[in-house]
Amino acid sequence: MATDLKDTTYPVDAAAVLRLLPDRPRLLALGEPTHREDTLLGLRNELFRQLVEEHGYRTITLETDCLNGLLVDAYVTTGAGTLDDVMARGFSHDWGDDAANRELVRWMRAFNEDRPASDRLRFAGFDGPLEITAAASPREALSELHAYLAAEVAAHLLPCTAETLNDLLGPDDRWTEPAAMMDPTRSFGRSPQARELRLLADELTELLDEQMPHLIAATTRDAWDRASLYARTAVGLLRYHHWMADTSPARLARLVGVRDRMMADNLLALAARGPVLAHAHNSHLKRERSTMTMGGAPLHWWSAGALASARLDEQYAFVATALGTIEHQGVTAPPPDTLEGLLYALPEPRFVVDPQALTTPLAPRVSPWFGYAPYAPSHLASTDGLVFVRDIPRR
Repeated sequence: MATDLKDTTYPVDAAAVLRLLPDRPRLLALGEPTHREDTLLGLRNELFRQLVEEHGYRTITLETDCLNGLLVDAYVTTGAGTLDDVMARGFSHDWGDDAANRELVRWMRAFNEDRPASDRLRFAGFDGPLEITAAASPREALSELHAYLAAEVAAHLLPCTAETLNDLLGPDDRWTEPAAMMDPTRSFGRSPQARELRLLADELTELLDEQMPHLIAATTRDAWDRASLYARTAVGLLRYHHWMADTSPARLARLVGVRDRMMADNLLALAARGPVLAHAHNSHLKRERSTMTMGGAPLHWWSAGALASARLDEQYAFVATALGTIEHQGVTAPPPDTLEGLLYALPEPRFVVDPQALTTPLAPRVSPWFGYAPYAPSHLASTDGLVFVRDIPRR
């Protein structure tokens, strides 16, 4: 089996990935099985660089805060700010500390030097402004959306004033209360003010869409796109806070589902603008229904990739990454009857393989470390490509 399989593997490059696809997809997503490993992030950088330079992709989006990401986009497109500042403030989850992410942003800025605006490479975050312990206040998203509309639309069409929004929002710490993640009664998400804000966010979003021709003519398409991002984020955050305050058994499943829905909406908006390269955990980009156990209960929801794929069909492609060992985390050589074990038997340190060539019955691998998720053999049928990295070097 190993000899036959070796004949179907290719070096990791853009040509090898695109060879597995019927056409260049509008949204090409590369997943990873664990976070914060420079070996995997360096491979991502190398592959994305080729896809940008040789195949015309002009947006790179990562699993990071969509609003903070605007700072990174301004830097890579116009040089606004400094590299140190955008790495410190433009990424959530401390992703800005990773050397490979810094190198990606530095390269994107260099790529855009002296390039016309119409051909510049763009950056975007596609995650919501969410952390494990809390969700952001909807203040920034709602205030920026209202300000954009107020500057260009007749005042009598607006559903409220900026002062009304500010009064309803109140202090930000009522929204970011860390205890609310474990105690729904500490959440502000179902207060009368939050209910009123959900209605206003819906009306502001509707007005933005109704006035689209006028607003684009009066400002720019980029400005309207940014306002649309604020609208999606405001609606998503208010929905997330609503479920933070829920006390039913559906609470956790709805929270993870809302997050991936926010991710999917951002991916689809970016794809509407042009060809996009996305990078995140495999679990956010796969086509299958997601499952996990939290608080002793099983959760089921549809990931961002599943939602985007349902909308884009063949214009969405998902390339997963699997790996053999992470010695510094106690992940040693995989059992030979697993997917990773089958690939680990091959001599190359990294390669691309067609998932449809992996027809041998395979057992699921069990990870000894919570931070690494082995790739499920049952997902191969709906995976367009598989990158395998044999070993993550010891730090």
